[in-house]
Amino acid sequence: MNKKRLFTKSVVAVAITMASQQALAAGFQLNAQSATGLGRAFAGDAVIADNASAMARNAAAMSLFDAPAISLGINAIDTDIEVKNAKYTNVLTQQSGSIGDQSVGDTSYVPNIYYIHPINDKWAVGTGIYSNFGTKTEFSNDYAANEYGGMTDVKSINFALSASYRINQQWSVGGGLDVIYGSGKLKRSDKFIEGAIEQKTTVSGPLLDVDADGFALGWNIGTVYELNDDNRFGLSYRYSPELEAEGDMHYQPGGGNISNEKLKIPLPDMAEFSGFHKLNDKFAVHYSVQWIGWSTFDKLETSGSKELNNYEWKDGWHYALGGTYYLNNDWTLRTGYMYDTSAQDEVTSISVPDSDRQWFSGGFTYHIDSKSNIDFGLTYLMGEDVTASESTPNPFGPGNISTVTATTRANALLYGIQYSRSF
Repeated sequence: MNKKRLFTKSVVAVAITMASQQALAAGFQLNAQSATGLGRAFAGDAVIADNASAMARNAAAMSLFDAPAISLGINAIDTDIEVKNAKYTNVLTQQSGSIGDQSVGDTSYVPNIYYIHPINDKWAVGTGIYSNFGTKTEFSNDYAANEYGGMTDVKSINFALSASYRINQQWSVGGGLDVIYGSGKLKRSDKFIEGAIEQKTTVSGPLLDVDADGFALGWNIGTVYELNDDNRFGLSYRYSPELEAEGDMHYQPGGGNISNEKLKIPLPDMAEFSGFHKLNDKFAVHYSVQWIGWSTFDKLETSGSKELNNYEWKDGWHYALGGTYYLNNDWTLRTGYMYDTSAQDEVTSISVPDSDRQWFSGGFTYHIDSKSNIDFGLTYLMGEDVTASESTPNPFGPGNISTVTATTRANALLYGIQYSRSF
């Protein structure tokens, strides 16, 4: 029996210890960079540039600003994550049958702040604090299958520094660096399985107990093409690094205390194409297509070459379409729809539910005066029912020591407010 493989499915969730507050899209991706984008399902966000949060999606969009601009806000994320119709088998306790449903969602708050400063008619620089990835789930302590449920509580911050350059009237380019800091806690336990592993390996302690943090450095590049004042296109690419987390880490089947090693976590690159078309004085349409390279998340291993799990995900896609209505000098209204595809393929999990999802979004801007405004955005995110199945190999012989199958569904309500000002 390969002890490193025991209970590896739960360890997959350690990948989110370098993430943020909630899983809002496929995989661990977090879409909560601004309340403005939230109100249009982030359709066109790599090129619209209606406030300083534009730099989070495309650094080249900073060239569209002719005055310093600041934007700060907070998004609230209220998730409704259900694990239902679960059936659990444990050969140690001779348990086999249905177990109770669980609601493992939570409410979290994700702040953001951005500042763009044009230096002259060619150059602009900007800085921002936001997040791109995340999740949070917690099962009750008495959940029968807590070797698969447990608790995941994670946070992260993305510090961005970017610059843009206007080549000519049509073309602009930009790029920047991302410093990602993340921290989180993850626990999985089952006293019967823990006792069986200790009897076989002489290693005691919880199945999994992680309290880790780390830094990573990424980068991004982008371009904007302006056909004219009313029609423009944006393209951006973001390199996400392999993050190495370290701290207090105990993985019983892997030898117990592995705090002297680092956990290597590959994060996905992302590319986005956006368009914006102002059809008349009142109405504009905008759209985005985004690719997320989740296939890079193939396995988790430590710096000591301990392979914890093979986790074969597939690349994800977002397709977003939105509209903006310029009601009058005081009010701007917006709406949007997004469809994003699941990153999970054949391997599924009850602790990190994932599915294809739909976004239904609406929002508005109230212009306080000619230089400042307040944005509000609201989104209902609707997931799909997915059948998840996990098992733990038997340390004493062939077969599994426990198995759980369940139907998972993750919905969410997102709402945000944001203040923006130019100088």
